[in-house]
Amino acid sequence: MIDIFDTNWLSQIEIIILVIISSILGGLIGFERQHANKPAGIRTHAILAAAAALLVGLSTLLIEHFHSETVTHTLRADPIRVIEAIVTGVAFLGVGTIFRHRNKDIIEGLTTAASLLLVASIGIAVALKQLILAIIVTVFALAILRLTRFNVFHN
Repeated sequence: MIDIFDTNWLSQIEIIILVIISSILGGLIGFERQHANKPAGIRTHAILAAAAALLVGLSTLLIEHFHSETVTHTLRADPIRVIEAIVTGVAFLGVGTIFRHRNKDIIEGLTTAASLLLVASIGIAVALKQLILAIIVTVFALAILRLTRFNVFHN
């Protein structure tokens, strides 16, 4: 009989919790972007952070799966490749938020694109159980986005 259900429920529940935490942290940054009427808001940021955490969590499960006793060949795992794939996906999304006005030297969406990269990084940090790091970076990012919105750092 084929075993289609993984009996390691605790690992799955742990990943679900980490995905939810990532989504909340990403959503906080997305809330600020949405409140500032930027192209990517709560849903985009929350889903991106959740996706990054899920991909890292799945890669961990994948490595565990192929290192089980039933597999006779050796798996060479490189966790950096998962992060590279996440960054590539984020770059694709980020490009969609950046645009330049015709006949003007105005470029918009760079900060939102950067915030998408940041929430993906936060999702990766949460998936790696670096919760203090993820929370502090989220608070710091919110502070940057809020302070610069009021032109505190501009001439």
